[in-house]
Amino acid sequence: MSFVKLTASTLAIAAVSATAAAARDQVQVAGSSTVLPYASIVAEAFGENFDFPTPVVESGGSSAGLKRFCEGVGENTIDVANASRKIKDKEIAACAENGVTDIIEVRIGYDGIVFASDSSANSFEFTPADWFLALSDKVLVDGQLVDNPNTTWADVNAEFPAVDIQAFVPGTKHGTREVFEDKVILAGCEETGAFEAFKEANGGDKKAAEKACIALRTDGKSVDIDGDYTETLARIESNQDGIGVFGLAFYENNTDKLQVATMSGVVPSTESIASGEYPVSRPLFFYVKKAHIGVIPGLKEYAEFFVADEVAGPDGPLAEYGLVADPELADTQEAVANEAVMGGNS
Repeated sequence: MSFVKLTASTLAIAAVSATAAAARDQVQVAGSSTVLPYASIVAEAFGENFDFPTPVVESGGSSAGLKRFCEGVGENTIDVANASRKIKDKEIAACAENGVTDIIEVRIGYDGIVFASDSSANSFEFTPADWFLALSDKVLVDGQLVDNPNTTWADVNAEFPAVDIQAFVPGTKHGTREVFEDKVILAGCEETGAFEAFKEANGGDKKAAEKACIALRTDGKSVDIDGDYTETLARIESNQDGIGVFGLAFYENNTDKLQVATMSGVVPSTESIASGEYPVSRPLFFYVKKAHIGVIPGLKEYAEFFVADEVAGPDGPLAEYGLVADPELADTQEAVANEAVMGGNS
């Protein structure tokens, strides 16, 4: 994707020259497939506008990216991990065990999780309860928890068409999966009353109830997609009754092939996410290894460039692609400039 040369204010970020002694001269990034298109746009623009090589950006999912990030410090480890969720305490601990102790958390903006089907197929108006009843391993029937008996969408909701349930959801290594579980499946479990039944069945243990709520059926109605959204789209193209879970940006760039469902009566859009009206949205992040700043040429410049107004602001190219600009972007810019690490140290 070509990118117009940027303004002098943004290019001022490039004032610091590359470190000649560095063994590796290219920033290396991996992680979230949701953040991937944004990072790819930024990487290409960075290579065009700066005297640094274009960063290498790989996907693999949030968990996989953070696992690589936490492997250690040094040129044989990645510099940046993209994530569609916050880093977990256990990941911070794993990082620390391997000497990655100073981590800069960078929030780039917001995205929504959407539910889309083939543009020529049936349209849907979903609630979280619909998705729980469609995909949960066990549901509440006449006050009893039973194996999920629903085979068509009409079994889930009488207003839906009588087509087979076939859902393509992100695999467990993707940050999107965790948001889907928390804001859709778990919310639906609570809406249907199943959460209380699970809690009672587990002796009042809330954590056990939550785990039971988000356990998805394994009979083929719910299919994990370990690849990126292009794989989900391919599945839908070969099964027109299929419904996929996507990031808003991917959907908005494939409206010729997909139609989007409402969630709790709200159409997903940049506006409904920015306002907080759309219920299934989440912040997006990348994490920077501070120990690599000043060692890997262009690392800090890349991070600053990513969150510059001209890039991640409401009128920037990332917003055009579907990113919802962060209203607190200026705070993020300051934190990156100051190399402020998680935990309050700098």
